[in-house]
Amino acid sequence: MTRLFLPRDSVAEALGAGAVARALLEGARRRGRPVTLTRTGSRGLLWLEPLLEVETPAGRIAYGPVAPEDVEGLLDAGLLQGAPHPLRLGRPEEMPFLARQQRLTFARCGLIDPLSLDEYRATGGLRGLEAALALGGAAVVEAVAASGLRGRGGAGFPTGIKWRSVRAAEAAQKYVVCNADEGDSGTFADRLLMEGDPFTLIEGMAIAGLATGATQGYVYIRSEYPLAWRSLNAAIAVAEAAGLLGASVLGSGREFRLEARLGAGAYICGEETSLLESLEGRRGIVRAKPPIPALRGLFGQPTLINNVLSFAAVPWILAHGAAAYAECGMGRSRGTMPFQLAGNIRRGGLVELGFGPTLRALVEEFGGGTRSGRPLRAVQVGGPLGAYFPERLLDLPLDYEALAGAGGMLGHGGIVVFDDTVDMARQARFAFEFCAAESCGKCTPCRIGAVRGVEVIDRVIAGRQPARNLALVEDLCEVMRDGSLCAMGGLTPLPVMSALTHFPEDFRRGAAPLAAE
Repeated sequence: MTRLFLPRDSVAEALGAGAVARALLEGARRRGRPVTLTRTGSRGLLWLEPLLEVETPAGRIAYGPVAPEDVEGLLDAGLLQGAPHPLRLGRPEEMPFLARQQRLTFARCGLIDPLSLDEYRATGGLRGLEAALALGGAAVVEAVAASGLRGRGGAGFPTGIKWRSVRAAEAAQKYVVCNADEGDSGTFADRLLMEGDPFTLIEGMAIAGLATGATQGYVYIRSEYPLAWRSLNAAIAVAEAAGLLGASVLGSGREFRLEARLGAGAYICGEETSLLESLEGRRGIVRAKPPIPALRGLFGQPTLINNVLSFAAVPWILAHGAAAYAECGMGRSRGTMPFQLAGNIRRGGLVELGFGPTLRALVEEFGGGTRSGRPLRAVQVGGPLGAYFPERLLDLPLDYEALAGAGGMLGHGGIVVFDDTVDMARQARFAFEFCAAESCGKCTPCRIGAVRGVEVIDRVIAGRQPARNLALVEDLCEVMRDGSLCAMGGLTPLPVMSALTHFPEDFRRGAAPLAAE
């Protein structure tokens, strides 16, 4: 029986993968050709979705992007034998976009049935958890620290330090919380993993619970991810039935239970203390620190909070060793990072590489430049609160320190591309507008500063006393950066000031002559 593989992630489904699946099964039935169709996650080549693969003696052969109306022609041409066709792409692993990557965290996405624990085990799954049970909690924490893993959600805080703090805290109850509230524009790695390989996240969180002494975990998922929500809940049920979660993890006598909780779409709940407030059933508002969540977090108990990519990296580290993971990357940025290419780009998708590739390599070599074909003008790295970089800075290496030194941040690895038609003054206005809409309202610099920022930028765009108002923008950004309680207000100045620094001409388009000011 021939085996076919077709993604059922959000992008593939939006582009008609469900209709393609139905056409494939019906076409094979009419031809009397028995097939099985496995609905996988995405390999991350989003411009080729729906990406159909067929298992042949020579390995899997890919075709894409496949529309429902292509199916009859593909079957007639010999799809089930991997025959030539204009949509034939060959072996996926030999395609340049995939062949040049270092896939550790995303190695299984697109390969296996996301809800098959047998397939997960057959591709190396649970080796990390088994190693963790053999090592003991203290050794696991030290392995995570030695790997150099840093938080993949934003600030890049060393993961091992968080784990040590929670493990050392004395309490009758501890928690592990996964921040899956992936709200940054241009980011989708969390979604790809939860839809395509949810057991990796479950395994990573179970390891974290065993290492820190936590017996209960929660995954906080954004409401805009219905497929990820269903996939993760189904995977948790499978894991519980198989003894991977529950009162005795893999028969060890160690308890770890896991639940998924759905957020309500508030961007601020990506901030860890607002997330905790929401998990406790209250409005998502930032908490003042100290105390830090590692000592006083969910329900006042010691709580380990990491994001999806941080937890998902842990099984590989435990299975292959901290040293092997630390060999990837550069400087203080170790391991791999799933970069996400979006915006005005020809080949949007996920690229997992060791830290250190340049922006130019990601945007031009992997992404193929702008989708419009026009010259590239700006790249925003790190979500809506990340800095804008001009074309002349595309040779900047992508690691935490290099980006910070250039006035930016890596964040969740989102890279959004703009061509030469972008108006950077309006992008600066959008940063203020976004903050005004998403602020929790607790602190004055963020709540009021963002609203005043929109008003001042509007005066600049209209050409009203631009020099005076731009000076006011700079003062306002300083107050927000230094006075805000959390990164929402504290980082909003980053896109504003980077736009003003690198693209000053866009802020003078409506300006009257200086003598008229």
